[in-house]
Amino acid sequence: MRLAVLDVGSNAAHLHVVDARPGGPPQSVFRLKAPTLLADSVDGDGALSDEAVDRLVSAVTETVDASRRHAVTDLIPLATATIRDATNVQEIRDRVREAAGIELRSLSGEDEARVTFLAVRRWLGRSAGQVLLLDIGGATTEIAAGAGELPDIAVSLPLGAARVTRTMLPCHPARTRDVDAVHRHVLRSVRPFAAGMPEAARYIATSKTFKQLARVAGADGRLTIGGLRQWIPRLAAMRPEDRAALPGVAASRSRQLLAGAVIAAATMEALDITHVDVCPWALREGLLLRRITELSGLSGHARS
Repeated sequence: MRLAVLDVGSNAAHLHVVDARPGGPPQSVFRLKAPTLLADSVDGDGALSDEAVDRLVSAVTETVDASRRHAVTDLIPLATATIRDATNVQEIRDRVREAAGIELRSLSGEDEARVTFLAVRRWLGRSAGQVLLLDIGGATTEIAAGAGELPDIAVSLPLGAARVTRTMLPCHPARTRDVDAVHRHVLRSVRPFAAGMPEAARYIATSKTFKQLARVAGADGRLTIGGLRQWIPRLAAMRPEDRAALPGVAASRSRQLLAGAVIAAATMEALDITHVDVCPWALREGLLLRRITELSGLSGHARS
């Protein structure tokens, strides 16, 4: 069967087309990323601007058209937190339905954490033991922990890199007092959950933010809190265009890289984590894996 997931987020609409079969990993067929650039387009009332909605609709239409050209039989469209939480979300969904012929759906932050955790567990394998997962998105940060395919704990906090940049880091280069304020805010937000988190055998991070930070401040797919602490003052002293020249940093994400680093460091500090290993699978892979499992169950039920 040919499946696709369309993940519409604050930076881009990501389409991933795969061929899937029960019992095996999905085989990638095609990828397309169309820019949305929503991070700086939320007004004081929480609505996305008209220009941002135009970009979003154009990006979704382009990616849906591509999915049809690749004969996708089952498309999973997901609008992540920046769109889900917009006060004009119904207008956005109506315009997408009219232009592209699909219904944009959303998961709660906790459900996003659960689906991402599923992808990480499948990537690690059954013998990984207790896992603690961190995932920094544009609008939210998710934390999940457990020993099975589904987490025992799933938390979503309004600590995304784009959101924090927009609301708390107005200047670039950044002022030390603003960086310190973000660090304190993240610590206050995460620490109430620290006592309930189990000690883990593996500490895993996923998302574009962590991948970029690992390229800049880590090594061999591992990011340490010490490396983040060394790099945060350097990132704060840079302009966005200087950050974009760092290895693996996209220009569209360079402004929010500092916030991502501070959120990562403060979250790890609050949870007493010294390092994380970066997993290449995340929410999109989790959605595909869950759908393959659902379809396999339906097929088995039909045969019986």
